[in-house]
Amino acid sequence: MSSFIARPSNPTAWAAFWFALAGLVLMPIPLFIGLILGGGLSVIAAILAVIALFKGIARNGKGIAPVVFAGIFIAITWAGISVGGGTIW
Repeated sequence: MSSFIARPSNPTAWAAFWFALAGLVLMPIPLFIGLILGGGLSVIAAILAVIALFKGIARNGKGIAPVVFAGIFIAITWAGISVGGGTIW
């Protein structure tokens, strides 16, 4: 018998993390491609991050770290887009 106890995870937090990271990586592509791809993925990541944050609070903090990193990636992506990333770079 194994004494492994499955801890509940937060897959929505990890989805937000990976969407935000993909948006950050794709944002510098010029000619509005990065704006559409990176910006779109970061908006999806922001929605998932809010959902994951509420799920994490309900699960005693499970998955809060990926949500924090997703939020950082989203902020960097939006800051890059606001200075011309994805459009003129």
